[in-house]
Amino acid sequence: MSHTPSQEFLELQQALAGRYSLERELGRGGMGVVYLAREVRLDRPVALKLLPATFAAQRTLRERFLREARTAARLSHPHIVPIHAVDEVGDFVFMVMSYVEGQTLEQRVRDRGPLAATDAARILREVAWALAYAHAQGVVHRDIKPANILLEAGSGRSLVTDFGIAHVSDAPSLTSGAEVMGTAEYMSPEQAAGESVDGRSDLYALGVVGYYMLSGGVPFAGPTVAATLAKQITQAAAPLTSVAPGVPAPLAHAIDRCLAKDPAARFEGGEQLAEALGSALERHSRIPMALHVFNERMQHASRPMAAMAMGSLFAMTMSIMVASDSALLPAGFVLVTSIFSAFLASTPVAMVVQMVRRLLRSGYGRDELLRALRIQTEERRETLASERTPPPSRWDRLILRAGVTALLANVAGLVYMIVGPYFPAFETVVVPMMNVAGVTYMGAGLYLGSKHIVGSQVPGELGLKFWKSRVGRWLFKLAGLGLDRQPAVGASYRPTELAIGMAAERLFEDLPPEVRESFSGLPLHLRALELHAENARARIAELDEIAHTIEQGGARDGQRGSALAGGSAGQRQGAADEIRAARSAAEQRLSDAVGALETIRLQLLRMHAGIGSAESMTEDLTAALRLSRDLEYLLEGRREVDQVLKLEKRSATGNTPVPA
Repeated sequence: MSHTPSQEFLELQQALAGRYSLERELGRGGMGVVYLAREVRLDRPVALKLLPATFAAQRTLRERFLREARTAARLSHPHIVPIHAVDEVGDFVFMVMSYVEGQTLEQRVRDRGPLAATDAARILREVAWALAYAHAQGVVHRDIKPANILLEAGSGRSLVTDFGIAHVSDAPSLTSGAEVMGTAEYMSPEQAAGESVDGRSDLYALGVVGYYMLSGGVPFAGPTVAATLAKQITQAAAPLTSVAPGVPAPLAHAIDRCLAKDPAARFEGGEQLAEALGSALERHSRIPMALHVFNERMQHASRPMAAMAMGSLFAMTMSIMVASDSALLPAGFVLVTSIFSAFLASTPVAMVVQMVRRLLRSGYGRDELLRALRIQTEERRETLASERTPPPSRWDRLILRAGVTALLANVAGLVYMIVGPYFPAFETVVVPMMNVAGVTYMGAGLYLGSKHIVGSQVPGELGLKFWKSRVGRWLFKLAGLGLDRQPAVGASYRPTELAIGMAAERLFEDLPPEVRESFSGLPLHLRALELHAENARARIAELDEIAHTIEQGGARDGQRGSALAGGSAGQRQGAADEIRAARSAAEQRLSDAVGALETIRLQLLRMHAGIGSAESMTEDLTAALRLSRDLEYLLEGRREVDQVLKLEKRSATGNTPVPA
């Protein structure tokens, strides 16, 4: 050790000599101190957590800790830090856990800020799986917080630690004065009030963890522990989107549901929460490979094409400057340079048209491209939101406008030179203007590039604006000239919800700007409904596959004659009935989501026809949002999860026969 060891360290090392070799302190808190040690017999690094001496000195608490810690030591899950040993030596009571190389979730957020939505959903789902397993074993953590969630270096895997220790924290005798053992900011209302708790209390704490990961803060914090606990008991948490607007709706709904004051309003268990988070991790829609390839090629080709365009502009500018001062065939020189510049300028257009023609041949058009770009832009915006990139300053925006204005002035000068009359003032007016403009836009580009102003744009955002513009529409029309517009095999099929959603998005884009501004959240609601419909279709397909497996099992049993007892046939019939009920529920969800999409599309059609109103559109959007939240809850129903788990358990135990 690089510093003088404490008396406690020396005494503990003496007591454990020959079994564990202590190296250094890893952390210290109200529930004890954690040391990095080496287990001598197996020669492996371990984390050794020592129960505070004040708790270990009380016989009742000592025995309770040992009993509950040994219960937690039986937990074996990929996202739970394994407990290797629970022991007492003299006055010391400790547990030995696997040492995880990495950092805590608290350190990660403190050092780098809020996480991207996809990373947060993945971590929450892994912790939810761990809690679901622990709760099934009768173990409630009661101290879920970012400091007790470890992120493994390299893999990024999340692991929950301190199982067993937290069981002690709700004992009245563990408080000292006005202090409360545990972390008040992450306590459920029932735990803060001293009531009995179950697994749903851990889910509340996990909801606070999700809130912290995505916003950088907690729902409730007060000047004292008592003030914080009072808020936990009496106040409702603000919606996550009010403090982190970029969080996807499914993920925000899942976290808000965990933070419900009434345990009955939360998810029933970790499995349900994990399923909801799985839906949040799914993409808003699948992007076909042809669109992926097109976007990738455009990104790689954008810089060379921009260089060609700038080169043509530079060549044209130089020709004008030279021709204005040259008496030797200035017209011919300008003509040759103009042809060369036109070739450079047309090359990027030809490249884009060729790529668009290839995309059209694959069966995808401008509408599909815009949709893919919206999805990619939203995902990248969620990822970049955690980096807290400062927005351009007022000076940066001024220079950007000056550069764009200078570029347009240069282009205007070139156009005048080609199509306008040549007059004596040309050399004294237009040429100097173009010289100044050229220096201005080149200087602005260097300045903004050095400050990464252009690079701070969300990738794909400029491309989305370009293809939405009239130029993008014109390029698609040009590329489609003389082209057989029949789509490729498989490209023409689109699920109903996708077709309706795309039609609604097109109608929305064609509305006047002031109307679109009034309903700016409509595209997000459309994609949320499409996602619910896609999940329902996937659920129906999954249940059909399970039902087919059961039917095949019954057929095999029939061929074997007496291989199946009457009881097994009854169990199989019960499973089939449960699957039919789950399929019916999924079909209803699909119908509701598609119906809501259709309602929005029809309302947009009415607005285009001049018979719709903003009030009716607002009512439909409110109803769609309410339906989306209801579907989010229904989608993760405990009954369906239990049915699949029961079926898998029957298959594993042989109740549903499988081939030998």
